[in-house]
Amino acid sequence: MAMATLTSSSSSLLFSSPQSKLPQSSLSPSSRLSFSSSSHLSSSLSSSPSFGYSASPRRSSVSSFTVKGSAAAKKKVLIVNTNSGGHAVIGFYFAKELLGSGHEVTTMTVGDENSDKMKKTPFTRFNEIVSAGGKTVWGDPADVGKVVGDATFDVVLDNNGKNLDAVRPVADWAKSSGVKQFLFISSAGIYKPTDEPPHVEGDAVKADAGHVEVEKYIAENFSNWASFRPQYMIGSGNNKDCEEWFFDRIVRKRPVPIPGSGMQLTNISHVRDLSSMLTLAVENPEAASSNIFNCVGDRAVTLDGMAKLCAQAAGLPVKIVHYDPKAVGIDAKKAFPFRNMHFYAEPRAAKDILGWRSTTNLPEDLKERFDEYVKIGRDKKAIQFEMDDKILESLKVPVLV
Repeated sequence: MAMATLTSSSSSLLFSSPQSKLPQSSLSPSSRLSFSSSSHLSSSLSSSPSFGYSASPRRSSVSSFTVKGSAAAKKKVLIVNTNSGGHAVIGFYFAKELLGSGHEVTTMTVGDENSDKMKKTPFTRFNEIVSAGGKTVWGDPADVGKVVGDATFDVVLDNNGKNLDAVRPVADWAKSSGVKQFLFISSAGIYKPTDEPPHVEGDAVKADAGHVEVEKYIAENFSNWASFRPQYMIGSGNNKDCEEWFFDRIVRKRPVPIPGSGMQLTNISHVRDLSSMLTLAVENPEAASSNIFNCVGDRAVTLDGMAKLCAQAAGLPVKIVHYDPKAVGIDAKKAFPFRNMHFYAEPRAAKDILGWRSTTNLPEDLKERFDEYVKIGRDKKAIQFEMDDKILESLKVPVLV
């Protein structure tokens, strides 16, 4: 019989990422990072066919310096934004941050403005982009030139494509139209599992991952490019469950089933941090050029810690139940919102190269998110917990109705 483990307290919920690690770069000596006369890090990709691969390999923390953008260098930016999934909110926050810094922004969302997908956040809040002076358009990325017409741009961010077939039309159009900087939202999910977490730029990636093929393509076709690898994120306007999964159980006084020991580490970042990193790249294109950035916050959290912080934000107790997915006979990917393993990245390149610093705080951000959770009435919504019930029944854990 599968055994249940109950947890009600913990001494440490959040973990700071390590300050340094010995470098294990796949780059040749001639392509390693070096200081340039303009006081930023310059680099080039390895010529290895494995593209293994970035301008920022595992390394000790580099000299303390920052790169500041010129307030006068205003840019025209096109954001090609996905119409679903967790990444859509990145484009929304990025647009608002750019507009707040005085840049011109056009957000092109995949699909039709009148589709059902546009009835969800963050799309229902696009009036915030328009009211800040931005433009919003819809269409097929394959026809990006027709959608934007005669408009010209200094920067294009592809926050839509997960493979080269999706991104190539945007990249080719951007190159042919004279776009100076091409940015791409990749994913930290492309890293190969490691026995030495966290993932840092330069770690081995899955050769067959679609994002990897895109990163290779833009590196080969643009003199100024950068790729950003986000992980899990939270923030107002997100339409993919993260903290809500925990709130759903906590407010209904249900046990929170977590696979494994609950001590697995992950990274959950507020999207404000991600958009600030992207904005630094736009404002410091020479520094950002030819680099890959882990687009994440700088702290890790345990899976148990996430449940406890969500309960703390809600001001309610939590009962955590640990289980072995194989013993219970369920697929943890369908039963739990995060990977059942250590999975977290560290934003070393953004700190070293762009002078980026995280400004958000997970416990405080969760309080804000719980207030919104209650405001929209999700705490009163009828929700089915079939997968949870199967787990709890197998473990002989009672559920109060």
